[in-house]
Amino acid sequence: MNISVKRFRKDVNTIFQSSLTAVDPVLAVKQHLRIEKGKIFFTNNNFSLSDFENIYLIGFGKAAASMARGVEEVLGELLTSGVINVKYEHIDKLSSKIKINEAAHPVPDEAGIRGTHEIINLIKTCNKNDLVICLISGGGSAILPSPQDGITLSEKQDTTKALLACGADITEINAIRKHISKVKGGQLAKLAFPATLVTLILSDVIGDPLDSIASGPTAPDDSTFSDCIAILEKYQLFGKIPATVEKHLTAGAEGKIPDTPKAGDPVFNNTFNIIVGSNWQAVNAARITAQKLGYHTLILSTFVEGETKDVARVHAAIAKEILKSGNPISKPACIISGGETTVTIKGDGLGGRNQEFVLAAAIDINNLKNVVVFSAGTDGTDGPTDAAGAIADGETITRAKKMGLNAFTYLQNNDSYHFFEKLGDLIKTGPTNTNVMDLRILLID
Repeated sequence: MNISVKRFRKDVNTIFQSSLTAVDPVLAVKQHLRIEKGKIFFTNNNFSLSDFENIYLIGFGKAAASMARGVEEVLGELLTSGVINVKYEHIDKLSSKIKINEAAHPVPDEAGIRGTHEIINLIKTCNKNDLVICLISGGGSAILPSPQDGITLSEKQDTTKALLACGADITEINAIRKHISKVKGGQLAKLAFPATLVTLILSDVIGDPLDSIASGPTAPDDSTFSDCIAILEKYQLFGKIPATVEKHLTAGAEGKIPDTPKAGDPVFNNTFNIIVGSNWQAVNAARITAQKLGYHTLILSTFVEGETKDVARVHAAIAKEILKSGNPISKPACIISGGETTVTIKGDGLGGRNQEFVLAAAIDINNLKNVVVFSAGTDGTDGPTDAAGAIADGETITRAKKMGLNAFTYLQNNDSYHFFEKLGDLIKTGPTNTNVMDLRILLID
């Protein structure tokens, strides 16, 4: 490995760490919440503290514990009590007022259901003189499970697995989730009504749509039962998901079950949703750091989605163009993109969208000198693995061949984890306690 590639690998990790710092959940909350002269301020919204008898805290998602710490550092003794659901091991140090329930992600479990019931029981006791602060972050859909009557946890799990495997994007997955849940798609706001509900959101969805982040439990739902049927047809999921789920969605599409709350519903009169952190903040921080390190930078987009392998080939093509013509930016170059791609699973290997992106890109940049490609999830988790992502360079495929590893075979089997594990090129951060989708970085010289 030449000196430039070694430096690139060091620089790319520095750039990534700066992006994580920019979306620290504690700081994100404290930038949008303050107490001043007897009032509580949420960005541009403020309320008199004397209007509230109690202030309750609820939350769910991978960053919920750290977000809760931010709330506690501001409110202190003003906080009455709270309940939050987090992914296993994504915890933080909180006071005894806040109960932390650990639950599974991306496939929900019984612990998540128990924690959700506790959250529901808490907000159902609230009245118009209470304030409920709700914290939402990535992973909230799976970590706040409460299936509709007649649908079991196992059936919800099977549905989630089928949606994850078919290549559906997060908006489509969440549309289904909302319509087989008691709390998603604005239904949590309905349960908290008539209390004042302020939701602070760390977004993990492209474009930050309120109705899609964590399946929009406190926002009006634009999706319908009919949309859900169209999604099942699009991905040919009829007969592949539990019959009870099909029956429930079909009944809803036929008007036999009330749809989720829509815009204009009175349950949203005292509801306020505020984005406190997003993929753009992470990507922009990466850009600033890369510039300080001496790179010419270009942000492709924070709206990148689509099949992972296709997205990887486009990124590799841009790297090739920079090497050949100096376009769209001159060397040394740093290309940054955000968003969240999808993987259509065809093999039985282990990996995630970030690791698969790097593997596909590595094949395309094979033998290119002084090119490094990196992709990782800001939450520290990529798919069902303990890695956040992976890193590769123009020599990766050659090194792999010398070890008897066929990159194409691993890619076809969706086994990027074991490929990079053998090369020592997995990125392992552990839980970061934040989540604003993925960050992809290419360095070219």
